[in-house]
Amino acid sequence: MDIGSNIRAIRKRKNITIAQICEETGLSQGFLSQVETNKTSPSIATLENIAQALKVPLAYLLLKKEDRMHIVRKDERKVTIFSGSENLKVAHLSSTKNVKTMIIEMPPGASTGETPHAHEGEEVHVVMKGKIFAQQGEESAEFTEGDSFSWNACTPHSVKNIGDETAIVLISVYTEADQSGIFL
Repeated sequence: MDIGSNIRAIRKRKNITIAQICEETGLSQGFLSQVETNKTSPSIATLENIAQALKVPLAYLLLKKEDRMHIVRKDERKVTIFSGSENLKVAHLSSTKNVKTMIIEMPPGASTGETPHAHEGEEVHVVMKGKIFAQQGEESAEFTEGDSFSWNACTPHSVKNIGDETAIVLISVYTEADQSGIFL
């Protein structure tokens, strides 16, 4: 863990000096400097005091870098285009180890395929624009802007744009394992 670097980054972002933290916690500047450079490991009680002085939850100091906020700016999104008759455009938004979020643009008549497909995970869909038809097993429904639906993706399913304009669907997929595939 890189707790010391977390402490230093928070302290600098908040414009707090080592002396100010030491004054509030009773720690020596030398000790806090060693903590910040990861040359010593403080006790949980000491970390709690440092967290209070920084006005952050103790758990925040313990987060690994990969567990902290991940930002994807609109112009930095990875975009995948499935060419051919469908021309689906998938913009990959932020994700965590188990949750992937994407925006799907489906031209009129486009679908996720002629044959319903299944995969691991649970999906939540929000229709942002357009009109779609979704089918899972023997159930099906039409959805328009603002409607949402969810399902367990292990049952074969498909989605088709049945409107006259490009449909835009926001999808979040939860899986137990770290997955990098694209789901619809």
